[in-house]
Amino acid sequence: MAYLKSLPEKSHLADVFRAFPAGVTQLLEFHDIILREDSVLSIGERELIAAFVSGLNGCQFCFGSHVRIASLYNIEESVFLELIADIDSAKIDKKLVPILKYVKKLTLTPSKIIQEDIDDILKAGWPEEAIHISATVCALFNFMNRIVDGLGVSAETVSKSKSKPDNLSSKSSYRDFGQKIGLT
Repeated sequence: MAYLKSLPEKSHLADVFRAFPAGVTQLLEFHDIILREDSVLSIGERELIAAFVSGLNGCQFCFGSHVRIASLYNIEESVFLELIADIDSAKIDKKLVPILKYVKKLTLTPSKIIQEDIDDILKAGWPEEAIHISATVCALFNFMNRIVDGLGVSAETVSKSKSKPDNLSSKSSYRDFGQKIGLT
């Protein structure tokens, strides 16, 4: 249920962006830079982090959306609940374990990050860029989760359809979303 009277009762993030367009174009461009441009982490891995952070925060709209997007990049949907329950036993590439532990800690207890968290990622074979991009995706989705949940965006707008929507493809960018809703 939307908390603002200017939004539909069952609001989608698009409704929020249309009602309050200031900065949306730049925000969507930032999403594309962080989630779609070349990186040491694949698009699927970055979408995995986005969904994982959203799941940790209990943001059902972002969790549902990014689980579906990650699945377009060959991330099994079943892995997300496994990750939230126990990262170590989840069926994921073990090289991702220290990154996901770092992201979990950064989401839930950011002041508790220590050098060992970083060293574990480096020991797994990741370059420093992977730590930066992981922290940035984590920060972006903590930010987005607060907007979505703080304004009452409805998870029903994602969860009603279990199939892939016609307008969602692995080639989609966040700027494309902005264009579809008439903002960019």
